[in-house]
Amino acid sequence: MKKLILLVIASMGITLVAFSQSQAVAVDSSKFSAYWWHSKDMYDHLPDIRNEIVFLGNSITDGAEWFELLGNKKCINRGISADITEGILFRLDAVTKLQPKKLFIMIGVNDLSRNMTPDEVAANYRQILERVRTESPRTKVYVQSVLPVNPATGMAKNHTNKTPQIMELNGKLKELAAEFGHTYIDLFAVMADADNHLPRSHSVDGLHLTYRAYKAWTDAIRPYVK
Repeated sequence: MKKLILLVIASMGITLVAFSQSQAVAVDSSKFSAYWWHSKDMYDHLPDIRNEIVFLGNSITDGAEWFELLGNKKCINRGISADITEGILFRLDAVTKLQPKKLFIMIGVNDLSRNMTPDEVAANYRQILERVRTESPRTKVYVQSVLPVNPATGMAKNHTNKTPQIMELNGKLKELAAEFGHTYIDLFAVMADADNHLPRSHSVDGLHLTYRAYKAWTDAIRPYVK
């Protein structure tokens, strides 16, 4: 019944309000798919395994098997395909209530694909970091850069034509990380080729990642996952 209600809500485009520990967060439900709502419902109800290492983001995070890649049973996936910063804000309670040991965030490319400006995305990102600081103050936060894309594939065109905006946003995320005292991980530099694009070996569609890309990612963050 709960899943049916979520499907109806998603189809009706209702504006919902969730009350976090610090503030009310409104969201236009029409922005999110049935898969998003199903995933949110799952994450709202999964048990707390304590001292989690949470990976939070969109499909790029959702697509990884973090436990297998990193060999750490505490790694849990809280990515949802097509998510945006607004969606993260709406479902952040399901993360902060865990009081995770560590939180790795990657979000923003879908916002840019919807023609939000880097400043607008960074403003939402600031709210995410403020919420985590208030609601889970002992959590160690890692701000991961948005990854490069590759327009040469001719796919995911609303995403893969955003290299300048991605680079501008990453500069703002680096500044935010420094302001909040968090670690910034420049995965853009890890992944990008000489043209600041995602190599063909790392993606079929220029956006989503192959195993080789995830291997590069996990190799870069492994020192922080302990």
